[in-house]
Amino acid sequence: MQGWPEGTGKFVFDTIDSTMAEARRQAPATAGAAWFLSHEQTAGSGRRGRPWSSQKGNFAASLLIRPDAAPDKLALRSFVAALALYDALVECTGRSDAFALKWPNDVLLKGGKLAGILLETIAEGPNRYALIIGIGVNLANRPEAGKLEPTALAPKSLKQDMGVSIAPESFLGALAVAYADWETRLQTYGFAPIREAWLARAANIGKPVTARLADRSIEGIFETVDETGALILQAPDRQHVITAADISL
Repeated sequence: MQGWPEGTGKFVFDTIDSTMAEARRQAPATAGAAWFLSHEQTAGSGRRGRPWSSQKGNFAASLLIRPDAAPDKLALRSFVAALALYDALVECTGRSDAFALKWPNDVLLKGGKLAGILLETIAEGPNRYALIIGIGVNLANRPEAGKLEPTALAPKSLKQDMGVSIAPESFLGALAVAYADWETRLQTYGFAPIREAWLARAANIGKPVTARLADRSIEGIFETVDETGALILQAPDRQHVITAADISL
């Protein structure tokens, strides 16, 4: 594995409310990219404000970056982060067959949820944005299934489900290197190779899924992800372009 990415800061905490909140607080005084890791979070959150359980031994970190991109292009970093997570997990476990990527922002272990990604954009001036990428991984412990929503996938953890123990700071080292590599590819070659790599690792392509939107659910076949990152769902009535939804497999 390469060393820590050049020019990228690293802040490690024992306990904090949330790494995304800390990245937000430190953004005005942080010029370049920086990772914020905490061994325990007291107020972590996931998509749509849902709580994200982060016990000691699990991974909770956020990356602060300022890509030179429009807001709609910033969202493509969820695919970059997913690929980086996949690579870091493979490097740390030696297994590539156990993991898959679930649109729009999850990493699966043997069909259950292992990791989640959350993006937040901060406007810093005219056409100037910072992006915070929050990442949680069940390295040691999985949350209690009874505390999850009925439609949620069964939670998994590396230690409990694979017997693999990885320290959060060790995982951060692998993840930071992998993210820097995929970010360079995105900036150099655009989204096309990122999309191709993501699809090669995706779960349930060509299979039935349910897209749960704010006002309805749509059932259909997960065909692909288009050049904007939207999910293409072939339902009985027509083809749907899904830009935001919870997906049930």
